[in-house]
Amino acid sequence: MERSYLITMTALIIHQIDAAYWKEWDMFFIPGGIQGFLVFNIIVVPVLLWGYRHVILSTDKAIIYSVICSMLGLLTFCIHSIFFIVGFEQFSLPLSLLVLLICLLSSIYQLVQTWKLAGR
Repeated sequence: MERSYLITMTALIIHQIDAAYWKEWDMFFIPGGIQGFLVFNIIVVPVLLWGYRHVILSTDKAIIYSVICSMLGLLTFCIHSIFFIVGFEQFSLPLSLLVLLICLLSSIYQLVQTWKLAGR
């Protein structure tokens, strides 16, 4: 679960870097523009990092944080798929698309690993 969490978390953070390039706050109508986007990341990134700590240390909260991280990865992919379907042109570069695909695949793998671990 540790590796899958790291891959998903890394993809999510790279996506947020890419999102700054694409001005994702405009797509989501986030109040405050870049400032609102930064507030979102000030909240989410530490949660992901704190969760990774729990996973590495195998604490009793590791499962919860792993599910949160994997669900963020799935949600990221799904939301951007909808944006793509309705005609948004952002995130259309090959690496942008690859990062979104990695969010999907690593999240699914991470959920499976988490589920197996939770069942023990």
